[in-house]
Amino acid sequence: MGVVSSAVPVRTLLLAATILLASAELSSGATRHYKFDITLRNVTRLCKTKSIVTVNGEFPGPKIVAREGDRVVVKVVNHVENNITIHWHGIRQLRSGWADGPEHITQCAIQTGRSYVYNFTLAGQRGTFWWHAHASWLRATVYGALIILPKPGVPYPFPKPYNEVPIIFGEWFNADPEAVIAQALQTGAEPNVSDAYTINGLPGRLYYCSGKDTFKLKVKPGKTYLLRLINAALNDELFFSIANHTVTVVETDANYVKPFDADTVLVTPGQTTNVLLHAKPTFPNAAFLFAARPYATGQGTFDNTTTAGVLEYPNPIGSGSTKLPLLRPALPSLNDTAYATNFSSKLRSLADARYPANVPRTVDRRFYFTVGLGADPCPANQTCQGPNGTKFAASINNVSFAFPSTALLQAHYLARSYGVYTTDFPNNPPSPFNYTGTAPNNTFVSHGTKVVVLPFNTSVEVVMQDTSILGAENHPMHLHGHNFYVVGTGFGNYDPMNDPPKFNLVDPVEKNTVGVPAGGWLAIRFLADNPGVWLMHCHIDVHLSWGLRMAWLVNDGALPNQKLLPPPSDLPRC
Repeated sequence: MGVVSSAVPVRTLLLAATILLASAELSSGATRHYKFDITLRNVTRLCKTKSIVTVNGEFPGPKIVAREGDRVVVKVVNHVENNITIHWHGIRQLRSGWADGPEHITQCAIQTGRSYVYNFTLAGQRGTFWWHAHASWLRATVYGALIILPKPGVPYPFPKPYNEVPIIFGEWFNADPEAVIAQALQTGAEPNVSDAYTINGLPGRLYYCSGKDTFKLKVKPGKTYLLRLINAALNDELFFSIANHTVTVVETDANYVKPFDADTVLVTPGQTTNVLLHAKPTFPNAAFLFAARPYATGQGTFDNTTTAGVLEYPNPIGSGSTKLPLLRPALPSLNDTAYATNFSSKLRSLADARYPANVPRTVDRRFYFTVGLGADPCPANQTCQGPNGTKFAASINNVSFAFPSTALLQAHYLARSYGVYTTDFPNNPPSPFNYTGTAPNNTFVSHGTKVVVLPFNTSVEVVMQDTSILGAENHPMHLHGHNFYVVGTGFGNYDPMNDPPKFNLVDPVEKNTVGVPAGGWLAIRFLADNPGVWLMHCHIDVHLSWGLRMAWLVNDGALPNQKLLPPPSDLPRC
């Protein structure tokens, strides 16, 4: 009953869209075991069949469902030639950084024929999360939903929905994504763009040869549905809208927000957003497309296509009686920054007694980070296809992060940092300029494996400033191991005298991934209360590949429950 997906004649679409879990099935504090076999599978999309990397042969991968307070144990066994890791996006991993997953940061990759057990507790978190590969571009096909329900007896802070439906946006390449990024890094050019976007693995009827590969959502009149939106696309922020329906936004990045209505929702790569869909009270005598297409701000090429699913109501006089009109949503233009800004400005924490906004009121350490593109010189005896014959690069404070040969967390834990990383990541841009004005003549970046060291429980403020180097662009920045509060944002260059008095310290939205606006800045605050080494990076994967990343090293605290746990015995070694 409730939400179902349509039967796909060519292949069976398993019902990964519905969560019907009685409280007896998921008692809080349980240990939930899963096994992820990394295998190849032939999949056909856009009338082309290719072999893709999957978990358990599923695309998208299996859904994990647990409750706040549960322990999750996932054994990952690698049966393919690619090295792989799995990241549990948004899970804080309190004292369990060994389970966070980013290659070179908290672990070395799981090699062919090897396995690793990710073991972590879902402490103080509930909502929509997701998991994905965190090595090269494997997350193009290796991803899935991770749903944490509230503890038994704890209601949602909004009316209980009739049903809950994960909606996962993806990005489909006819080519092998690993070959796409490898070629781009070799030539210095932008990578080739994807061929389609997907909803729960299906491109939808607006694409060639994809009428049968369309996700369908059947709803009952008068019922309310919780849609768990997850943007798993590699390189694109997405606008999402349902024709002739308004949704109510109630959560972002697994943190409840003050509800507000929206015709269109913006979800950047890495972000999750929960919305309530209120079905029409009676049969509307129509079917409705729900669609997603990019919000694009940079100067580079991008996939400007649209993925779509179909929202259907049961016809009271029979399904074969008449052909219903199919209505399409009106999505914002591809570069509608005004809409994106207005939508983001409405996201506010509940900030009530049960779900307070614990934003740091005082700050121990302040940082000013430029985030943006740059270039590397072309190697001798090579022709490069990046800007003016160079190679594309990206950086934070002009440092393009170089992955080490030994995982940072392992080197830190063993106190063997020499030759692995240095602790001199710059607190401010090393060469100030008019960040959103005319770009400097020298756009070359530096390279290094540099981290910022923070004492346990340090309150941190970071202002992230977009730059105009090779074009201003929105950068969705993701912080591992912590949530943060978005206390301020604006366009142009950040003003350290006049902008801080405008910061919102009352009900700022709490997130783990946030878009630094194109040609603007964004200020976050967080408490470094989780010992370990934590990656912060742009979740547009081409920017991550070009080096737009850095790491925070949070030292142990004084108390036993403030110290990083020892590494598991099966931790992959480099």
